[in-house]
Amino acid sequence: MSIKIKTKVVFVAATLGLPLAAQATNGDQLLGTTAIQWGMGGATVAAPQDSATVFVNPAGMAELDIEEVRFDLSPGFMRPPREVNGNTSDSNLFFLPSGSVAFKVNDRLYLGMGLAAQAGFGVDFADSNANPGYQSFVTTKGFFKLSPSLAYKVSDDLSVGASINIGYQSLAISNAMFTLPQNQQFGFGATLGAIYHINEQWQMGVSWVSKTDVSEHEFNTPSSPTSSGGLLTMNMDVPQQLSLGLAYTSNTGLLVEMDAKWINFSDTMGSVAIGRTAGFTGTVPPSLNFGWDDQMVYSLGVQQEINAETKVRAGLNYGESPIGPEDVDNNIGSLAVPELHLSLGATRQLSKKVSGSVSYTHAFDNDVVSNTGSGNKISIEQDIVYLQIAYQY
Repeated sequence: MSIKIKTKVVFVAATLGLPLAAQATNGDQLLGTTAIQWGMGGATVAAPQDSATVFVNPAGMAELDIEEVRFDLSPGFMRPPREVNGNTSDSNLFFLPSGSVAFKVNDRLYLGMGLAAQAGFGVDFADSNANPGYQSFVTTKGFFKLSPSLAYKVSDDLSVGASINIGYQSLAISNAMFTLPQNQQFGFGATLGAIYHINEQWQMGVSWVSKTDVSEHEFNTPSSPTSSGGLLTMNMDVPQQLSLGLAYTSNTGLLVEMDAKWINFSDTMGSVAIGRTAGFTGTVPPSLNFGWDDQMVYSLGVQQEINAETKVRAGLNYGESPIGPEDVDNNIGSLAVPELHLSLGATRQLSKKVSGSVSYTHAFDNDVVSNTGSGNKISIEQDIVYLQIAYQY
């Protein structure tokens, strides 16, 4: 196979992977959905502090010490500079909306709901080729989740909870070889969680987020003088997760939490089948072999109460990239390779019922180079800012 033909084959495989082009942080999943969660580096399974716990561990609603209700509005902004073979993306700022609420029904039962961005975004490369050439492509992916939830305080030591996850996913891709128009589909899953107080200082949390089974995306592709188009279908489910956390609190206002999370990427992003109508002769193959590995994520969050009105926090989050050197060629547009994150945050009590929070997270530059001889290289770093206004009574 000539170098020219080999380059074209690699490019075709890579471009077909663009619906997975995400700039989130643990693979293609966000660390959290609020400034408090990000400020703790995502370590919030065992000792949640806001109503967005409905997404992570719904049992946490019973641990918020609310008299009636807590509202959290927390928009985020992400700047993720990305490069493919030295070519930079022109799309470098993303908006991450988030809102949630928890209600105390009685001393045992709590109800809540949240809606937030969970994964996705997009790329806009003028060129992606390592060799001279103009190979532009643009793609978008968005995944939002609506989670009606409940929690039950079994005893002073044990709380349990559950959420129904209603996912909304959008995909689109356009490049020199083909266009798959914007398409949206719903999916469904569930989250189960529990928090147990070992003693007055130590508590542990566990949560399981099921796979979100997203309905098939359908793309109607036109025919051309050289190929026959038709209906293409693609399943792009969201992987299940299992998290375990351990938290320590002191009477000096110190909170330390350590979490470990397993994300089952190999089940949803190892190989993605493409359904094609009979007689289809386009360039899209019957399957896309992305080869993503499962990911273990480790997070550490530390929070200190400075006084009655002010808390400061910092977090570390690390997860080895699910994309290895052997799979770079099939993930040119899937730049989900950040590994190490450092977070800083603070909360200020503005009145008896209202507080404001802010967080800043930096994902350090990481690149992955193909080991197949193609020379392909993908790299990314990130800056993420979240703001948060909370009302608790």
